[in-house]
Amino acid sequence: MYEALVRSDRAYDGIFFAAVRTTGIFCRPTCKARKPLPRNVEYFPTARDAVLAGYRPCRRCRPLDNGHVPPQWITTPIRRVDRAPTARITDTDLRTMSIDPIRARRYFKQHYGMTFHAYHRARRMGLALSDVRRGRELTSVAVRHGYDSPSGFRYAFTRVFGDTPARSRATPCVLARWLDTPLGGMLALATDDGLCLLEFIDRRALEAQITTLRRRLGAVIVPGRHTHLDTIADELSRYFDGTLTRFKVPLVLPGTPFQAAVWRRLQAIPYGDTVSYGELAADLDKPGAQRAVGRANGLNRVAIVVPCHRVVRSDGTMCGYGGGLWRKKWLLDHERGE
Repeated sequence: MYEALVRSDRAYDGIFFAAVRTTGIFCRPTCKARKPLPRNVEYFPTARDAVLAGYRPCRRCRPLDNGHVPPQWITTPIRRVDRAPTARITDTDLRTMSIDPIRARRYFKQHYGMTFHAYHRARRMGLALSDVRRGRELTSVAVRHGYDSPSGFRYAFTRVFGDTPARSRATPCVLARWLDTPLGGMLALATDDGLCLLEFIDRRALEAQITTLRRRLGAVIVPGRHTHLDTIADELSRYFDGTLTRFKVPLVLPGTPFQAAVWRRLQAIPYGDTVSYGELAADLDKPGAQRAVGRANGLNRVAIVVPCHRVVRSDGTMCGYGGGLWRKKWLLDHERGE
């Protein structure tokens, strides 16, 4: 890895981060800054790990900025999926593209929250669901999307969506998009009514949140495009650039009346300000309900847009945040212009 760091080798961008013990700074492998001595370098698999170890990001190569352009080596399979999402791509196919399947798996897991093959399968099934809803005959849908038989297609479809193709015709659909941000990958989900989830893909509770949302909406979730997903991608970009202080994307926030009240109050916290759990409870005419407010705050499924990161202890110190305290500190500093 040190040789890659010295060469500023682009092939290793996103594979590891190099932290310099003498300066307390961590960089991308491609950073053009003066190279440290080997004994002074510590390596981390993710930028998050480097931050948690106490290092601060380099201002020159900006390692917390994930970079919205994938590394060059991964563009080939991505383009192949885009050109022919119904075709199969095996590990052998990846090797013929000079791509190590383990490397591709790791990259997609880090940036999309799933392996390359799971991503490809979800894309293919999303298109199949669209065909099913258009009323196309099951056998033709199965063949069109690369399955040898209707029974094989039905089994794979049920594994992804939890129901058979026939019963999924009237099931609401939630579209998913993975977004790169300076704080790591985020998963965005939207229906025709609005954005219903925005969360960091490494959050432990993400799977439970998705399960709860799927149950509340009675919907299936597939990768796809939607105007609300385009809107949140644009607004998040401007938020992190410091040019947007209020989100306008419509929201869908299914929950109990109390949870809904807490989430509405969170949206009223001004950009750059913070409030305490006690203040939130008092504003809701629920004095003494700080713990209930905290639970509702923790169940918020739309990070940043519903700014639960702006809630602190009564003495102003930071407390728990599902995305990690390091992200909460970054967001608060960002909104204060620091």
